[in-house]
Amino acid sequence: MVFQSTLLRFVLRLHCRRDPCPCGFDVQTNSALFGTPTFNPQAKLQWPKDPFTPTSPAPTTVRSDRPRLIAPAYKWVALPSLIPQDPYLKSWNDTIFHNASVALAADPLVYAIDGGLGGSGVLDVARQMKMRVKSLAYAYRMSNNTQYADRIFRELQNGAGNTTNSFGTAPDNWNTEHFLDLAEFTAAYAIAYDWLYEYWQPTQRQAIMWSILNLGLKWGIQGYTNSSVWFAWWRLPGNNDGNWNCVCNSGLTMGALAILGDDPTGMAAQMLGLTIPNAVQGCALAPSTDGTWSETANYWYFGTQAHAEMSSSLLTATGSHYGLLTANPAANNSGLYHLYVTGMTSLFNYGDCGPNKYSTTANAMMFYGGFFNIPAYTLMQRDRIDAPEPGAMFWYDPSINGAFWDNLPLDHYFDNGQDQWASMRTSWTDDKGLYVAIKAGNLTGHQAHGDLDAGDFVLDVMGDRVAGELGSANYLAQNYFSNETQISDRWLYYRKRTEGQNTIVVNYQNQNVLGQPTTHFGSSGTVQPGGTTVFTPPKDSTAFFTADLTQSYFGVSVKRGLRLLNGRKQVLLQDDITNANVTSQWRMHTNTTVTTSGTTATLVMPGTGTKVIATILNAPSGIQFSTAQPVRYPTDPPLPAGDANQDPSNDGVTVLIIDIPKGTNSIQVLFNPQWPGMSGSDFVTPPSVPIDQWTLTSHN
Repeated sequence: MVFQSTLLRFVLRLHCRRDPCPCGFDVQTNSALFGTPTFNPQAKLQWPKDPFTPTSPAPTTVRSDRPRLIAPAYKWVALPSLIPQDPYLKSWNDTIFHNASVALAADPLVYAIDGGLGGSGVLDVARQMKMRVKSLAYAYRMSNNTQYADRIFRELQNGAGNTTNSFGTAPDNWNTEHFLDLAEFTAAYAIAYDWLYEYWQPTQRQAIMWSILNLGLKWGIQGYTNSSVWFAWWRLPGNNDGNWNCVCNSGLTMGALAILGDDPTGMAAQMLGLTIPNAVQGCALAPSTDGTWSETANYWYFGTQAHAEMSSSLLTATGSHYGLLTANPAANNSGLYHLYVTGMTSLFNYGDCGPNKYSTTANAMMFYGGFFNIPAYTLMQRDRIDAPEPGAMFWYDPSINGAFWDNLPLDHYFDNGQDQWASMRTSWTDDKGLYVAIKAGNLTGHQAHGDLDAGDFVLDVMGDRVAGELGSANYLAQNYFSNETQISDRWLYYRKRTEGQNTIVVNYQNQNVLGQPTTHFGSSGTVQPGGTTVFTPPKDSTAFFTADLTQSYFGVSVKRGLRLLNGRKQVLLQDDITNANVTSQWRMHTNTTVTTSGTTATLVMPGTGTKVIATILNAPSGIQFSTAQPVRYPTDPPLPAGDANQDPSNDGVTVLIIDIPKGTNSIQVLFNPQWPGMSGSDFVTPPSVPIDQWTLTSHN
């Protein structure tokens, strides 16, 4: 298998280094273009001021003009004049029209159940509908071509079960059992109702409104007001700080805002009184105190897109976000988390991090960039391959200029105890450089999306992920999402077990879910200046992360440290194990072809030829590299009954291992990427330093 990432596999595309360059020229140095990130209030291209400025905003007092969700009328009016003058807007506009053309020619969606209504339900169908509606509605408003609008109504009729085609079972067509489905359907109908409000005939408008009410909001209100209803578990304390709370509340809120004023039942107003305060106490708190998304880097996409769409809709429709953007003091760091968790080949994809996130983008970065006045967020996202989507057209600020990397530190330490981790790299603009990320943290509190992975790391070198994560296992496997207790069936599956991570396994056992590592971080503070995309860190540039993992191993003293050496050209990974009365095993998963010879392992990536030589330094007698298959240990407890085939295979992956005997051992593995033009004499051999004594200069 190929290590999974959020967008299959994407690279950092930089302004005027795209293919083709949106500006029509190719440069690596341009101090005017690659300067300090800023929103320029004097810029020629910028949005006009919003005429809707209520002095006392209220959720049920909405602007008089349409649209009112995400993209208000004044922006629709200004957009046609901005598109020809901005290469990004023009490129995104072209892509959205292409997507609309594809949707125009497609048949209405089929109600396809994935793994049972309570498994994954019809979530993919709901998200496809939302994507279609967005593109088609955008294309109609920008072209006045009625075939786009008429195609939306065909989709909506089908999705409401109002055709000869079966679409779910009335009255629960949108599947409350997997409430995400209902929320995404509701959001799709809300956008269709609002963005095409003037186009619809009264009978069409009525039909869409009653679909929102009867198939969406009615069930949302029941979930909030009926304590015996289980399908709204995502609103309850302890379950409400993740993507489910964000997506469900966002869809219901957008549905209510869309029909507010037309709704004869009062359900829309009632819904807003329930979703907004719940999301402020739940969804808004999903980022930890350092900005880390509680569920993993991939679920950041789902959660933040929903959070941004709900916040944006409330702001444009009513003039306030009611605390959604300020209840959490770390909200402005959510974009920082995404920035540093993104490596040179993919995300630091720990936990349930899989590829099936096609319906989400990171365009919340543009929304957060504008709201929090952090232009680096917008600048980073605008060059990403997932940017072309209607939200980008309205969240993007065309007055922006500069380089997101201008004086941006290469390293960052996220210190919240739930997910202590660090990100280090050689450059923000060279995707052929080096990126490493490593984590510790507690193993609970992740909405059952985490792994038993204290000490886990990934390594990107020269455009390839050399040490990688396996990501999600089978979501439909028995008890996969059962709980996060030590004896949870979740931890029976290889990709969730400690042996399935790039870390130490002690006595062939899983880590302690309640262990709380103690971590430390140091960095030379190297920043990449603006003005150029070419950057080479100085020789003394370094960073390191250490973690005392003793609690994670039930009292066995294990300390792990990772640091960059030699101007960030080499990586040292060290494990100090003290007075252990059981054996341990060092494990690293790789897609490379591995050749071992004693204390040396040569890793070569098929296709690209990227080569890394790993060497065990100061190896105790008998310590050497070997390899193993990425499968469960023979001594592991059996999988849940009848689920023996639900542990995914890990084709193409080799586990590089070091068997560690009882006693006191320091395992020091030096990774030497074979950089072009670098000879053997250019590499350094670091001194042996106990992890407790690591400093910025300890390995000089």
